[in-house]
Amino acid sequence: MALVPSKIFFTKGVGVHKDKLASFELALRNAGIEKCNLVYVSSILPPNCKIISKEEGLTLLKPGQIVFCVMARNETNEPNRLISSAIGVAIPKNSNSQYGYLSEHHAFGQKGEIAGEYAEDLAATMLASTLGIEFDPNKAWEEREQIYKASGHIFKTMHICQSAEGNKDGLWTTTIAAAVFAE
Repeated sequence: MALVPSKIFFTKGVGVHKDKLASFELALRNAGIEKCNLVYVSSILPPNCKIISKEEGLTLLKPGQIVFCVMARNETNEPNRLISSAIGVAIPKNSNSQYGYLSEHHAFGQKGEIAGEYAEDLAATMLASTLGIEFDPNKAWEEREQIYKASGHIFKTMHICQSAEGNKDGLWTTTIAAAVFAE
């Protein structure tokens, strides 16, 4: 049986609780995906997979449903420690027949925008390497982004990121970012 998702949406959340697992549950709830049985998959964005809004995607999910996702997750019980979770996306120009990439990044001490850009860069780099686009990995993301897009092979890159500071009283703080597949 070949299961190839036709839709994808992106969501993020944060949770705080004295118990680590409950903190994760609250982050899932904040993201709207707590009612599903989540199965983590690797980083391929299928050809012809339509990006839909979180609101539309959530209406397609049923309690107890097995749902495939790419998830970034980070947690801390260290007061004021900065954590972030990010998903990056790279979509090829010919997305009807060619697959793209998703990446996950979990960081400590990194602001949300930086973590998000890192995840976006990672997805774009993976896609560029499969497309044979030559680039210098030591150049800044902004420079490589221009090279990728100028190649005519990469149509779009983006990211979603959730960051938070560890609870000041030492409660568990969890961040998640997810790319959720739907039918």
